[in-house]
Amino acid sequence: MVQMRLHAPGTRLAREAQEPPKPQAGQVLVKVSACGVCRTDLHLVDGELPACRYPITPGHEVVGTIVGSGKRVGIPWLGWTCGECEYCRSGRENLCVRARFTGCHLDGGYAGYAVADERFCLPIPERYGDAEAAPLLCAGLIGYRSYSFVGEAKRIGLYGFGAAAHILAQVAAAEGREVFAFVRPGDETAKRFSRECGALWAGDSTEPPPEPLDAAIIFAPAGALVVAALQALKKGGRVICGGIHMSDIPSFAYSLLWGERRIESVANLTRADGARFMEVAARVPIRTEVHRYPLVEANAALDDLRAGRFTGAAVLIP
Repeated sequence: MVQMRLHAPGTRLAREAQEPPKPQAGQVLVKVSACGVCRTDLHLVDGELPACRYPITPGHEVVGTIVGSGKRVGIPWLGWTCGECEYCRSGRENLCVRARFTGCHLDGGYAGYAVADERFCLPIPERYGDAEAAPLLCAGLIGYRSYSFVGEAKRIGLYGFGAAAHILAQVAAAEGREVFAFVRPGDETAKRFSRECGALWAGDSTEPPPEPLDAAIIFAPAGALVVAALQALKKGGRVICGGIHMSDIPSFAYSLLWGERRIESVANLTRADGARFMEVAARVPIRTEVHRYPLVEANAALDDLRAGRFTGAAVLIP
């Protein structure tokens, strides 16, 4: 099989050929049909996730079929947990102290085949094609976990309108929420795209919304947006940071936090999150905007993601 392998931070992925991996006890061998390209993959390439191992095959938005059974499954970011630590025992396996993540500790889906712990694979709703389903495995899952943190918030701001936000905006709009999209200053294409995805209003991330927000979710890895989101919140509102990595948050006046406003982070996902979101995805006709690249053009896909050359999500096709 062909795989795209990262040997060290700050380097380009190398095209390599090897035999498909052999599954161990409890694992399945999955023939990869599509693998999404996530911003977390950029953090991996840049060495901003220090716990990851190198060399590594990235990719944690994997859709494929189990060799032998033909069952279609998704392989998400959460690849294994110990089941024994205080977090696993309390239903918070996303915080497991020995967790292993796909494309970070475990070889992922930038390859023709991948092995995965069968317990952590997710069913894929029939309504989605392979490429269209791939962004659901992280952009959708992390977006949905972030969304669960906002409670009954009616007016929700989404900062950074990429793969996660374009999925979440559709879910939130379908559930009767009002979505306010914040994009890079001057990005008129992203503004139009966000409205197509159900946003009631779209503006630059430097602009205040037309009315105060009940909650804000930040997907862009820019710490300054935390301060901007606080400024846009009503009393009692919360800012949810949905990324795995973010630049430093600038200092800000306590008055922005006062009034029982909160800042929270979202870390990883649980299998229960995955099951709930896939039920939602089966019910809500989410349109994932995907841009296909051949697997061997993974470096080009990462470059285009970094430069913001597309709306929606990039997907690699072996």
